[in-house]
Amino acid sequence: MKKNGLIAVGEQLVSRTAHALAHHPKQVTALIAALLLGGGGAAFAVASLDPVPDPVQVREVLESVQPLAVQEQINALDLHEINLFRTEVTRVNDTAETLLSRLGVFDPAAIAYLHQDADFRAQLLGHAGRNVTVEADGAQALQKLSVRWAPEDNGTFQRLVIERTAPGRFTSRVELATLVPASRMGSATIRSSLFAAAGEARIPDSVVGQVIDILSGDIDFRHALRSGDRFSVVYEALEADGEPLRTGRVLSVEFVNKGQAHQAVWFKEPGHKGGYYTLDGKSLVTSYLASPVAFSHVTSGFEMRFHPILHEWKAHLGIDFAGAVGTPVRTVGDGQVEFSGWQNGFGNVVMVRHNGSDETVYAHLSRIDVHAGQNVSQGQRIGAIGATGWATGPHLHFEFRVNGMHQDPVQFARRSDGAALSAEAKPDFDRLARAMRVQLAAAASSAVVASAN
Repeated sequence: MKKNGLIAVGEQLVSRTAHALAHHPKQVTALIAALLLGGGGAAFAVASLDPVPDPVQVREVLESVQPLAVQEQINALDLHEINLFRTEVTRVNDTAETLLSRLGVFDPAAIAYLHQDADFRAQLLGHAGRNVTVEADGAQALQKLSVRWAPEDNGTFQRLVIERTAPGRFTSRVELATLVPASRMGSATIRSSLFAAAGEARIPDSVVGQVIDILSGDIDFRHALRSGDRFSVVYEALEADGEPLRTGRVLSVEFVNKGQAHQAVWFKEPGHKGGYYTLDGKSLVTSYLASPVAFSHVTSGFEMRFHPILHEWKAHLGIDFAGAVGTPVRTVGDGQVEFSGWQNGFGNVVMVRHNGSDETVYAHLSRIDVHAGQNVSQGQRIGAIGATGWATGPHLHFEFRVNGMHQDPVQFARRSDGAALSAEAKPDFDRLARAMRVQLAAAASSAVVASAN
């Protein structure tokens, strides 16, 4: 099977980091700390390290310098035009006027040009989350605007560039460029919620969702998080002009919940399916994901409740997850679609058979993306949240059945299903684990320094 380019590059970066750490541990630690504490950035690369640096010859030169008079310095500064740069993220309801206003640009000629530029209208208006960078002169007139996006997962991105060529005149072009693979890291402390903390630390929601899936067997992310809990994470990214356009797999994570540290690292043993392990080599792979919906919360649990339609107390035989119509629904485990279609109060429903005893049910869907008899893998999209059947509003009703009997899905998400590392793979894993300890420690240290400043 052809390996995904982002995953392959991520594994190569991690392998090189582990190799450098094994041979030059002090130099690697110092390098990462210097990069994070000095630059404050999340992306880094491991440089070639020599245990015995070349001697540097230093020669001291003393020379008398006579500075210019203050007025002459001011006059010299006036000769140089100082341009300002700023970056903003597009919003779904943006217009040319509102976007430029947030970017600090006030230029009627530029607004008029953007109104008639087809590429600007097609690639910015109505698209939320795209990074736009502008260059403006001292009079707040637009000199250059650029925006980047990656329409396909093929390792490239497109860049729209609009530039002023003369007073009141602009040109527009779309360029094709290559995405640059990188390993990024971040760290956050929870004050109000997990996603709020991640947002402040500029850690993508997709990364947080993976962290939840990885550690849900050890941490109850719905009920057990506390203010002061913290986490650090290293993850893959593809960058365009230094900005991440797409995130990939989480490479390692440490989550401190109620004072207890939980750690995980991605490792793929040759000839085996990759998975997450603790840093001492214990598998964290679970039979089932904790949730069939990413970034959601439970509105009704596995318990007695007052039925909103029948108006009587009944046992709720599953879990209801909140979500807008169209929110993707994924299967929590490998299996085969047993039923796909309409069924009474369930509305649009998908039923997946995982083995001889276990079955999961996904109800009230607005759409179905699989068919009966189809094999599905853990995390695969099978439909979208809706309000079909007996539903008072959009949500997903999710059930877990064992030999036909309803069970609490939360308990089954914690069952381990991972194979132990082989003796042959253990040395490679140990090298990787040591490298990840350094990176996670560096991420946590950078967050402490940033908060102190």
